This record gives sequence, structure tokens and C-alpha cells, in this order.
Amino acid sequence: MAGPALKQLQSHRAIHEGGLSGAIGKTEMLIDFLQEGDQENAERAANDLVDYWKTRVISHADAEEDGFYQEILNENPSMEKSVVQLTRDHDLIRIIVSDIESLRETDGLSPSVLQKFYALLVVNEIHSREEERLLFTEPSSENA
Repeated sequence: MAGPALKQLQSHRAIHEGGLSGAIGKTEMLIDFLQEGDQENAERAANDLVDYWKTRVISHADAEEDGFYQEILNENPSMEKSVVQLTRDHDLIRIIVSDIESLRETDGLSPSVLQKFYALLVVNEIHSREEERLLFTEPSSENA
């Protein structure tokens, strides 16, 4: 069963905004260290950022998929297309984080890794906006 914060638009939006804000701040910190030439702290910041995506954003996605989305589908099966789309967004975030980990093992903090960190921000922002639009408005034919 999903907690009450996931079921109310304002509290759910606050979770999204907090998660994105934290990710942006940690990404900016990583970039600052790189610009300063502080590789050691940049590596620590990158580790922290990957951990943040896993423990804050992906764990929120897991909670949505394990409870909230299932409750929505139980109440309104016509929302299946929307839930599938939103779950795919979560999968993309998981894939990008995994790609970052793999790239760092072979290439370190390369430009490709930084691009993927930025991609996470974009995917997460779009996902959150769409989730709020699709799940917290009255069902329509577009959700069927």
C-alpha cells in the first residue's frame, strides 16, 4: 500500500521537487570540483551523486511501482498505458545510472559520464511533470 504522501498531489510534487533540487545541487558541486581541477573531490562528488540517484530517486520510483501505481491500476484499469509509460521512465533512469557506473569504471569522469548525469536531470524533470499530469488529473481518453 502506498503511503499518503504519494497519493496527494502537493506532497507528491514536494517529493519530486526535493529530489530534483538535490540532484541539481549535487551535479553542480561535481562540476565545480572538476572546474577547480580537484579530481579527488570530484570523484567523491560523483560517488555521492550516483548514490543519491539510487537512494533518493530510484527508491522513490520503486515505492511508486510497488504500491502507488498498483493502487491506481486497481482503481482505474484504463490508466494502464500511463503507468507503463511512467514505469519506462523509471527504467530509463535505472539504465542511465547503470551506464554511469560502467563508464566510470572504464573511462573515469569523462564527458560521456557528465552528459549522462545531465540526462538524468532531464528525464527526471519530464517524468515528474508527466506523472503529476497523468495521475493527478481526471482520467481522460488520452490515458486509456
